[in-house]
Amino acid sequence: MKKTLVVLTGAGISAESGLKTFRDSDGLWEGYDVTEVATPRAWRKDPQLVLDFYNMRRRDVLKAEPNAGHLGLAELEKDFDVHIITQNIDDLHERAGSSKVLHLHGQIFQMRSEADEELVYEIREDMLLGQLADDGAQLRPHIVWFEEPVPMISAAVPLVRSADIFVVVGTSLVVYPAAGLVDVARPGVPKFIVDKKIPAASGIGNLVRIEQPASTGVKELQRMLADLR
Repeated sequence: MKKTLVVLTGAGISAESGLKTFRDSDGLWEGYDVTEVATPRAWRKDPQLVLDFYNMRRRDVLKAEPNAGHLGLAELEKDFDVHIITQNIDDLHERAGSSKVLHLHGQIFQMRSEADEELVYEIREDMLLGQLADDGAQLRPHIVWFEEPVPMISAAVPLVRSADIFVVVGTSLVVYPAAGLVDVARPGVPKFIVDKKIPAASGIGNLVRIEQPASTGVKELQRMLADLR
């Protein structure tokens, strides 16, 4: 029986594939204030601006490639039952070969009815204003915006509780509720955090810090995990 390895990933791992983050730039995302493009208020105020923003994000993801961090996590499936919980909306984990990926904040290649979040469709091209779901409502990005609840957290919590090993890669651990998942892992479970700048996390027991970018830090993680198989 393989041990269960649960990995929480954030923007830092995708940044190394050239995808912009907002955490390093004073709340601006390629010149956009996130409150103007990534909140329900923004959607009500200017849906075209929001669609334009996410159309650009989708094009960026289509051009991006998985990096060594993504590939290294996929390789861990040889020795562990790996579950990825990602805050990222891209599909780089899947393209790297990870087979069990839970997207906490939605996916850039999906859109849904603004009236019924169960009506979800695949989208690879640009979304358009006037593009309607089967219920007649406008289609919006299938993304969890700031100020919205995170439905998938209910699936993530039991997954983290089941972990024999818990790993955090490329996240600042400041965006809740995802950051709270660290506290859900069982106290005696080995925990690793890989990030180029690790925040204070002194209250977390059994924590190994690997203060490196994901591309090199995951390689170090793989070396350390070899003793825990």
